[in-house]
Amino acid sequence: MSISIIGSVVWLITTTLGAIGLAGLFALMTVESFGIPPLPSEVILTFSGFLIAEGTFSLYGTIFAALAGSLVGSFIAYGVGRWGREWITRPRPAGLRLSPEQVGRVDRWFQRRGDWVVAVARMLPIVRSYISYPAGFGEMNPTKFGVYTLLGSIPFTLALIYAGIVLRADWSAITPWFNLLDYVVIAAVAVIVIYALLAWKRYVSWDWPPRRLPRASRTRPPV
Repeated sequence: MSISIIGSVVWLITTTLGAIGLAGLFALMTVESFGIPPLPSEVILTFSGFLIAEGTFSLYGTIFAALAGSLVGSFIAYGVGRWGREWITRPRPAGLRLSPEQVGRVDRWFQRRGDWVVAVARMLPIVRSYISYPAGFGEMNPTKFGVYTLLGSIPFTLALIYAGIVLRADWSAITPWFNLLDYVVIAAVAVIVIYALLAWKRYVSWDWPPRRLPRASRTRPPV
């Protein structure tokens, strides 16, 4: 089943690029940077490099379309995160909201570390597609967000396009290596999500290394 799904995604990407050209590359990279549905940039960019080597795409047009799509998709996700801030902080039953203290913590964290976190995250598979949401929620300065998104996207994009140019017809040979990295990143994200949930529910502290909190602290004050 998984092989069929992966094969279908690869077919969708290669068909879109072959039929629509650079406009298709822009659209695919926009969706990839938005993250919904997830599309592997490793396939999009390496196949684009192959099309450059075959003379179908121009080098500079490909680079521009890929980076422009990344930037547009990232800003869409950033906007969702910023708009979703009001929704996720709104009072609702069962305490499913972030407190002003927690929101302030996110804001301060992105003010101190948001620049380099966004830049580095844009060079990591999977994470690159979703870092824009917390950046928007944390109200990171949009100009800085755009600049550091672009700075992180450039080396990632150029490296994969170049790999596709060099590999030519064997462009898909690079994807298994990224699949291995994907597993590592997924495991790291899972750990972070679990830690964030435990800290949000006040089972552990937000400090690092986290410490277990006493049971009394898990009772949330009324809002």
